[in-house]
Parts: sequence; structure tokens; C-alpha cells
Amino acid sequence: MSDELRRQIDVERLQLRRLLETHAGLLAKCRTSEPTVDELAALAAILHAFYNGIENIFKRVAVTLDGGPPAGRFWHADLIEAMSNPKPNRPALLSESLSETLQEYLDFRHVFRQAYSFELRWEKMKHLVLGLREVLSLLEHQLDTFLARVNNMV
Repeated sequence: MSDELRRQIDVERLQLRRLLETHAGLLAKCRTSEPTVDELAALAAILHAFYNGIENIFKRVAVTLDGGPPAGRFWHADLIEAMSNPKPNRPALLSESLSETLQEYLDFRHVFRQAYSFELRWEKMKHLVLGLREVLSLLEHQLDTFLARVNNMV
């Protein structure tokens, strides 16, 4: 594995952590009270940015180790699927469980890009917002395992 890929992944990981730290107050508030319409819009933007950062990692892995990301209309979902399966020159990056969870974040990303902010509903976003830290922790653990295994393959 190239040092450049590791560096790119580290940058994205740092940005994901920074995203959650920057909005820690709002994320904490949502654990005890329902967000306002304005807060829902901010939370939706956070979820969107969070998934985009994760997808950036997957695209970098796909470009470096798989010869490129999937193409076609459903390439976003196909990219999650690709990261869940081993390839000849790399192990799987994601567990099936985390893959399914990330698909929910991708699905929300689609909603975010299509809906007006006043149409957002807390009951549909709540589990994603409240799960951000846990999902990032799981992803980082699986990334560490993946990077160690890729290094051992070289």
C-alpha cells in the first residue's frame, strides 16, 4: 500500500473527527431534546458531510487498490458493496453490519439532496444523528484492521 493512500485516509479520518467535534454541542443537545427546524437542517448537513467523508475514503481505496471506483447509476451503493468484499489485492474493508449501516447514511444523503429542509423529520434522522460517534468508531477500527492487513499483503 502506498504511503500516499495512508496519508489520504488519515486526512479524511481527521476531518470526520473534526466534523463531530465542531458540532459536539448540537449533537449533545439532540440527545435530550428534539431539534428545531433550523437545527434539523444543520444536522442534515452534518450527516451529508459525514457520509461524503466516508465515501472519500472508499473512493481513494478503490482508485489505489481496485483500479477505480464502480461506475454506473448506482455507483455509490456499489462502492459500499465493493468495500465489503475482498479483492485479489486487498481484504474487505467493511463488515457486513457496518456496510448495512453506511447504506442508511447513503440513503439519507439522497434524501438530503432531494428534499427541502422543512420536510426533514427528526424521527427519521434521529438514529443516524445519535449513531455518528459509534459509526465513526467502528469505521476507524475497521480501517485500522484493513490497513494492517493490506500492509501484510505487500
